[in-house]
Amino acid sequence: MLQTDAHPAIRTQPRSLLIKPASGDCNLHCTYCFYHDRPTDPYRGDRQGPRHRMSYEVLETLIRQGMQLDRRQATFGWQGGEPTLCGLDFFVEAVALQKRHGAPGQSVSNGLQTNALLLDKEWARFLRQYSFLLGVSLDGPAAYHDLYRTHVHGAGSHARVMESLRLLEREGVEFNILSVVNRVTGAHGGEIYDYLVGEGFQYLQFIPCVEMDLATGRLTDFSVTPELYGDFLCEVFDRWYNGGNPQTSVRDFDAILSVYLGQEAPMCCYQARCGGYLVVEHNGDLYPCDFFVQEDLRLGNVLEMSLEEAFAGAALQAFAAQKAAPRRECAVCAWLLLCQQGCWRFIGVEGHARHYLCRAYQQFFAHSHEGFMALRDRLLGQALGRRPSVPVLPVGRNDPCPCGSGKKLKQCCASRRPAWLVKA
Repeated sequence: MLQTDAHPAIRTQPRSLLIKPASGDCNLHCTYCFYHDRPTDPYRGDRQGPRHRMSYEVLETLIRQGMQLDRRQATFGWQGGEPTLCGLDFFVEAVALQKRHGAPGQSVSNGLQTNALLLDKEWARFLRQYSFLLGVSLDGPAAYHDLYRTHVHGAGSHARVMESLRLLEREGVEFNILSVVNRVTGAHGGEIYDYLVGEGFQYLQFIPCVEMDLATGRLTDFSVTPELYGDFLCEVFDRWYNGGNPQTSVRDFDAILSVYLGQEAPMCCYQARCGGYLVVEHNGDLYPCDFFVQEDLRLGNVLEMSLEEAFAGAALQAFAAQKAAPRRECAVCAWLLLCQQGCWRFIGVEGHARHYLCRAYQQFFAHSHEGFMALRDRLLGQALGRRPSVPVLPVGRNDPCPCGSGKKLKQCCASRRPAWLVKA
């Protein structure tokens, strides 16, 4: 098993809200959007159906209760669909309610995930004034971004997104870039990373696209394969590592580094249990995860039960425990401490008995281990005034590769390492 000689992981799972004020409604028609494959989903965006917008009653109730979850720090994430469809006045009211229901000294964090198409100077100034952190969807250069992120009539959105990003920069709004890794972009990790950094973007997140076609029961043709995703992560890591001096933030890498430092990863997919947040749909319906908005997992409605009750309820606890349920193939894996069995939405995809992206993560963890160890030693050395001892690799170079290929580590995942990471 992987050992880091660090302090035992500290579990500090805050409770937060992922709020979908317009549910699945969106002003784009991205090919890979998971709402397209949910014909019975009552919250999906449909230009022929009813418009979804959160009422003042639901907004006031969830803000009031959300501010009471933690009187030191309240965390609200606004997502969709496209949340800016609710209009700027909606968010002005949300901030007013946060002020009204906040406790003295309580801080508030607002995150907004957006395609950025509706942002203008008035939006930007509001977002800066109230320190919103934006996540802006950008899949790389126009040739890749416009392949799937299109308007309903097929026109690409890259040029408009870039205009909005430059506006956010001029107005001093903090933002991250979120890129979806699909069947096409998965083969261009280094190129996409270089493009984003070359455009001046320093805070990046990469999300694997894995979607099922409900009609066929097969993966969609735009879904990334484990092989592509593993190569993508390794290519991006090699750029990010930068000879031991990372100059950018890649969310997954930052989360994994925190585990090497003896902390709990701040991303739920790398945590032992789920259950750290609730999804709030436009009508107040509550769910345990944005990937599991389905009727049998509905926890209740914020107008009928408190958020405290939802977080403490047996339904959420049962959902959260499923991620930690022991799986034999995971128990013997060298990388369990890092992966924590992964996000269980990938279990059973297309008949796979184990996590669909398991081989991708095994390849990446083997590829990146020495680099993370070097970063960990330097950071702990700076903090403690000494250089900690470096443990051995969890597997030797002549041992079978943890990815399950049957090859030796040095002939498989380790062979993809750049020269500065490979030991003789």
